[in-house]
Amino acid sequence: MKERILTYAEAIREAQEQEMARDSSVFMFGMGVDDHIAMWGTTAGLQKRFGASRIFDTPLSEDAMTGVAIGAALAGLRPIHAHIRMDFLLLAMNQIVNIAAKARYMYGGSVNIPAVFRSVIGRSWGQGAQHSQALYSFFMHVPGLKVVIPSTPYDAKGTLIQSIRDNNPVVFIEHRMLHTMKGHVPAKPYTVPFGRARVLKQGSDVTIVGISYMVPESLRAAHLLEDAGIRVEVIDPVTLAPLDMDTILRSVKKTKHLLIADNAWPTCGAGAEIIARIVEYFQKEKLALPKLERLGFAATTCPPSRPLEDRFYPNPRTIAEAAHRLLHGRRPWTAKGEISKEIAEFRGPF
Repeated sequence: MKERILTYAEAIREAQEQEMARDSSVFMFGMGVDDHIAMWGTTAGLQKRFGASRIFDTPLSEDAMTGVAIGAALAGLRPIHAHIRMDFLLLAMNQIVNIAAKARYMYGGSVNIPAVFRSVIGRSWGQGAQHSQALYSFFMHVPGLKVVIPSTPYDAKGTLIQSIRDNNPVVFIEHRMLHTMKGHVPAKPYTVPFGRARVLKQGSDVTIVGISYMVPESLRAAHLLEDAGIRVEVIDPVTLAPLDMDTILRSVKKTKHLLIADNAWPTCGAGAEIIARIVEYFQKEKLALPKLERLGFAATTCPPSRPLEDRFYPNPRTIAEAAHRLLHGRRPWTAKGEISKEIAEFRGPF
């Protein structure tokens, strides 16, 4: 049977369409969901099929609109609230952190908040300080929130359906440069369970955990490292809360080397949490610590120009060179060879 190939954006659109058709309590709103760009195609045609009462544009008021999503969820509906950039979730932090995340606990399990907060991260054409941030570690910190960050079209569809059906608030994170990535996606609805990482490439020398767009960048780095005879195991966590540490631990116990390629600042980030748990486990088990390193944004505010962006973000060469240093110390080595171009660059602004 021929594989059915969709883009990441098409997979997200299909997940929403199938769930809205299956369950009349599912509805969607957010800035730009009904315009001709349709959030990079992720909402294309949905308003025509389901009507303006179930998918509609909103005012530029993240705090108030997030409150609408929470209220609708409390009333028994299943809202998908789309935020075109994660940066502006900061305007809704009280609603998400103090209300959505805590209501079920505060009311003894008598209420649910089945709301999905879609948000988009990532570089593009030089969006600068206030439009390029990846703040998912903020939400990892808060009990009561699930944090989902798929990197493949298959997982994008499956985890979004799982998120919509979950009775807890879910922060669903998409990198804008993943929207054009293509992959196998079944036509029928399916779910991908939370808390299960994927080993995307088997290897025995070094483990690289990539997060969001750093997953394809890590796979590209693994290809570059083949020239140095280094066999890389690449892991995609898929969800950050819950976080599948068992899969990561099995790999690190095998390779004895771990590199985290994060898509945010390293300080207090997802990579820091993974490394902390690795250290705690190895100390508790009285095992020799593996060699550990993390990459992420440079320690400065996101820059606005392409040359500065190229220095600010990890890329396949810097990931490959960091992995080589982890194995061989400061022995000079430069990653050579062609970097895969199978994922088109985002061409912004929306």
